[in-house]
Amino acid sequence: MAMEETVCAKVPAELKKKLSSLGVNISELIRETLQSEVDRLEKERLNKLAKEVSEILRKIPSEEFTQSIRASRDSR
Repeated sequence: MAMEETVCAKVPAELKKKLSSLGVNISELIRETLQSEVDRLEKERLNKLAKEVSEILRKIPSEEFTQSIRASRDSR
């Protein structure tokens, strides 16, 4: 079973009342929102890394790639 931690947040009483009256499961909403934010940030980080790698790879001549692939195939 996954370990869980408790997090607390203060929200205006009126907001909590509205959420409760609308039948919103606040705990589930918080979990889903936090997971969505983690997913978004991870995707953003990966996109940034991909751009950096792309910039580095552009500096390598295509002939070098061709020779490397050929050498790899020949070594099999």
